[in-house]
Amino acid sequence: MTDQPTRAVNGKPAGRFGGLAVYGERRVFIMLLLGFSAGLPNLLIFDTLSAWLRESGQTLEVIGFFALATLSYSLKFVWAPLIDRTSVPGLTRLLGHRRAWMLVTQAVIVFGLWSISTLNPANALIAVAGFAALVGFFGATQDIVIDAWRIEAADDSRHGAMAAAYQMGYRVAMIVAGAVPLVLADLYNWNLSYAVMAALMGFGIAGVLFAPREKAHSIRAIPVGDVPSRPGFEVIEWIVRLAVIGVAAMVLGSGLTGQSAPLNALFSLFGLGAEGKAAVAAALSAKPEGVYLQFGLVVLGLAVLVVACWPIPGLRTRPGAYLAGSFGEPLVDFYRRFSGVATLILALICVYRLSDFVLNIMPPFYIDLGFSKTELAEVRKVFGVVMTTLGVFLGGWSVAKLGLIRTMVIGAFMSPVSNLVFAWLATQGHSLPALTVAIGVDNVSGGYAGTALIAYMSSLTSIGFTATQYALFTSLYALPGKLIASQSGRIVEASARAAEGDGPFAALRSLFANMPEGVLATGAATSGVTPAALGAGYIAFFLYSFVIGLFGIVLAFVVAGKQTALEARRKTEADPAVAATEGQPS
Repeated sequence: MTDQPTRAVNGKPAGRFGGLAVYGERRVFIMLLLGFSAGLPNLLIFDTLSAWLRESGQTLEVIGFFALATLSYSLKFVWAPLIDRTSVPGLTRLLGHRRAWMLVTQAVIVFGLWSISTLNPANALIAVAGFAALVGFFGATQDIVIDAWRIEAADDSRHGAMAAAYQMGYRVAMIVAGAVPLVLADLYNWNLSYAVMAALMGFGIAGVLFAPREKAHSIRAIPVGDVPSRPGFEVIEWIVRLAVIGVAAMVLGSGLTGQSAPLNALFSLFGLGAEGKAAVAAALSAKPEGVYLQFGLVVLGLAVLVVACWPIPGLRTRPGAYLAGSFGEPLVDFYRRFSGVATLILALICVYRLSDFVLNIMPPFYIDLGFSKTELAEVRKVFGVVMTTLGVFLGGWSVAKLGLIRTMVIGAFMSPVSNLVFAWLATQGHSLPALTVAIGVDNVSGGYAGTALIAYMSSLTSIGFTATQYALFTSLYALPGKLIASQSGRIVEASARAAEGDGPFAALRSLFANMPEGVLATGAATSGVTPAALGAGYIAFFLYSFVIGLFGIVLAFVVAGKQTALEARRKTEADPAVAATEGQPS
């Protein structure tokens, strides 16, 4: 990957508007359709489905279990290596590796949604749950393949535009899946709603059929020729290893989602009763201790997965070689290609959006300032969506015009710096223009930074391991934010108490001396502080969110320098003659 501005779009130099020309390419439009196809199933198997379940008389406990249908989206990195290494008979030769898998997953999603449309949860709950789980698994698998095709079908200069188109299509699908079925159910019935949703998957199928082939896919060989075949032993070994992978998936499932059902299902095999299951659920939902437990479960689950794939010491076996190659080789390949900077890159991915993840207290903040639900809906959900889309679009343009590295560094700045606008909003009180400015700045920045990160992670993969490596990156980047975000509320209230009297943040109270009566009053009473102190606590929190974002900024500069040097060294080694003439007069 290089950090040069786009030199060619359709073979022409990038002029003043060269970064925009990439949005006119066929593959970018196709990505819009595929993004829509990826976003449609997720809401339909839980959020929207929960409304139908409630109308059919299901209890909240039963409805809660349907959240497990979305578990596949958190665990997709577990079977991503299989997608990289397995061809679809007949279709792969006709369509290419990625498009073949996309078509298969979309066909199953259509079948699952259509099957749900023929059922009634009141008398076929188990069948509905089974088809929802089926749609969830193949929806997550579709995500894996679409991401891989998006990366392999474009060069680095187009990753931004492809990521932007994907996000736009995905957001449209989320709106459609969340609203259209409810309207159709009101006008007609739920069965028709889900039949229409199944038909809308046709946009994704059209995208696959008209999409260009990705770069030639290569399945990396795993050398097992010198490993003796032991059929009987290998069957037993496969059963044991797959069972251990199943255990890892359940532990990871509870860790990544905070849901107790996967862990309780595992413990049920060892006789855990109702009281024990309730204790597990309580431990995971405790604040903030439950978040630490979730993080520990993620670490434990990954460790169990490593054990499941580790070769047997002193004995080479084919299952061991296959699993070690499928899961371990993509990581080894990444460290080999980015020698000296790989760990820093992974650290950057972990902290890049950290300052955004900690903003999980924004709805209470807005309510404390006195904004009504209608005002928030208009500004956040309507204007905010438009501003996010603008940020996504600008991110794609920036990658094409400025290059991946520069865009990545700019995005690292935008997230933490934009958080400071909320500190200003806190001092403005109930001001709709101020809220509009704050939401606009934050959403444009978030859309830009999100596109920058997606494009950057896409550039880190290699042919043959694309699906596995990208799935690992996307699973990795949210973990630290999830842990740190659990402390956001505590930080606000602790800072507010520290602003009372002569505390360290007392000087910030003066910013709220002329605040209209009633602003912050309800929230202050709940937290047991004065309104001015609560305002000071919010300002301290937003300053904290900026400070932790500095880690991402520093890492972005370090990684940019090291990665650029690595690319230059590779170029020198690949073509010494060209490198020797660089910088010479022409």
